[in-house]
Amino acid sequence: MFLRCHRRKKDGKEHRYYSVEESRRLQSGRVVQRRALYLGEINDSQQAAWRKTLDVFDEQQQRATTLSLFPEDRPAPADALDTIQVKLSEIQLRRARPYGNCWLGCELWRQLELDRFWERKLPRRREDVGWPQVLELLVVNRLIDPGSEFRLHRQWFDQSAMDVLLGVDFAVAEKDRLYRCLDRILEHRQELFQHLQQRWKVLFDAPFDVLLYDLTSTYVEGEAELNPKAKRGYSRDGRPDCKQVVVALVITPGGFPLAYEVMDGNTSDKTTLRDFLRKIEALYGQARRVWLMDRGIPTEAVLAEMRASEREMFYLVAHRAGAWPSTKSSGSIYRGARCATRWK
Repeated sequence: MFLRCHRRKKDGKEHRYYSVEESRRLQSGRVVQRRALYLGEINDSQQAAWRKTLDVFDEQQQRATTLSLFPEDRPAPADALDTIQVKLSEIQLRRARPYGNCWLGCELWRQLELDRFWERKLPRRREDVGWPQVLELLVVNRLIDPGSEFRLHRQWFDQSAMDVLLGVDFAVAEKDRLYRCLDRILEHRQELFQHLQQRWKVLFDAPFDVLLYDLTSTYVEGEAELNPKAKRGYSRDGRPDCKQVVVALVITPGGFPLAYEVMDGNTSDKTTLRDFLRKIEALYGQARRVWLMDRGIPTEAVLAEMRASEREMFYLVAHRAGAWPSTKSSGSIYRGARCATRWK
């Protein structure tokens, strides 16, 4: 481990930030660094105090002794402030890590046959670590302890037993590798949905005849505003001052996702339903389905198309009083199927 100095210039003044870094040698022989602790900005007096002394507890003599961080009997490194000397012969490494939750996540991965699916889609070439292993690490992390890729790289991987279960070292959790993995799987999104739907049906005999469709929005800041889909529109987050994207999702009542789409931030809800009806039929075939959605999503024209369709296409949607055929009942539900209606 060593102390690393990061220099930044701000308002014409140089600022120095420090972190404790750890070097790790991979099986390939390459050495990578991992940030163990971020110390922030340290002034000159704090630097001098840190460099001057180091308290060490002697277990044999049961007392603490004060040692120089850079002993006088050995030459100090060329860049003394950025390194620390450690006596490796007396270091003991003890790691207590949970195993069962990681094993269960990997077992679910195999039960869904995602290992076979991604071995076909992401064949191993000259990489030190296969992309399916990196993706399995990301998925198990999302299942057990959801967080960012950087948190997985910096903290979670070392606290888990994934290195044992995957049979790889820290190379699988390099942060750049984690980020690049997500870009590689995007093109296989539709095939993944079909694979999971088929496995879910085989394992649980699950029906897919009732679908829930809804949309939400999420605002973006910083460099994400340069995304061409980031635009200003109706903000469900109450942030009209920020650009946003709209996310549409189709799921089953059990929460199983069948399709999703990220759209421009100014997309109107009413313009999305027709495309998703076609998308679901293209992915999963024509079948008897019931669509549940909010009243702001469908238009009367789209509902008329659903009623006029030769396929059995049902829907359940709330509506304002007087919006459709009038009724004296205070609460009414309209159910369209080949122009069939039912009133409460």
